[in-house]
Amino acid sequence: MVEYNESKDAIFRALADGTRRDIVERLSANEQTVGMLAEPLDMSLAAVSKHIGILEEAGLVTRRKRGRERVCTLDPAGLLAVRDWTERYVEFWNSRLDALDRALKEDDDE
Repeated sequence: MVEYNESKDAIFRALADGTRRDIVERLSANEQTVGMLAEPLDMSLAAVSKHIGILEEAGLVTRRKRGRERVCTLDPAGLLAVRDWTERYVEFWNSRLDALDRALKEDDDE
C-alpha cells in the first residue's frame, strides 16, 4: 500500500496547477520577484501572489523581503520529496520492462 502524508499531498496539489508548475520551472533557473513572475502571466499580481502562497505552504518556494520587493526562491527540499516518491515507480517499471525484455528474448531463442 502506498504511504501518503499531508506534506506530499500539499506538494502534489500545488504542482497540479499549470501556473504553479510554470512558476517552479522559472524559479529553477534563478530567484525572481513576485513582479517578475507575474509579468508573463495573464493575471493580476494578487493572483500570482496567491499561487506563490500555495507553493510556499507546500514547501516548494520561499519568499523574503528585499526592500519593497518580495523575492521568491525555489526550495529544493520539496522537490526531493516528489523525486523520492516517483523513484519507487521508476524502479517498478524498470524491473517490469527488464522482465518483458527477458521474456521476449526467450521467445526469440525458441
